[in-house]
Amino acid sequence: MKQFELSLSNAAIEKINSITKNTMCNFKLRIYITGGGCSGFQYNFIFDKKENIDDIIITKLGVSIIVDPISFQYLTGGKIDYQENLKGSKFVIFNPKAKTTCSCGASFSV
Repeated sequence: MKQFELSLSNAAIEKINSITKNTMCNFKLRIYITGGGCSGFQYNFIFDKKENIDDIIITKLGVSIIVDPISFQYLTGGKIDYQENLKGSKFVIFNPKAKTTCSCGASFSV
């Protein structure tokens, strides 16, 4: 297993736990990056139980996250948070590799 250089806030850990604790399917949060959005690359989040052989998996305080190796290179050194405000609630990534981000924070460029 590779060294996972992506941290999780307590809010993210609590939210992932609250979503996955009542399932019997052992879901994990998968984070992946695709082309798109205002700035070129876009963050995507899904709950997944399938693990590919080359996936990078980190478990912290009972919460597991899956990242594919291509997405991992863009996320290294980042932090995942979960935010709730008047605009709604969502997982957010603070990415030190992002040179620019769009105003909503869903996409970035490197």
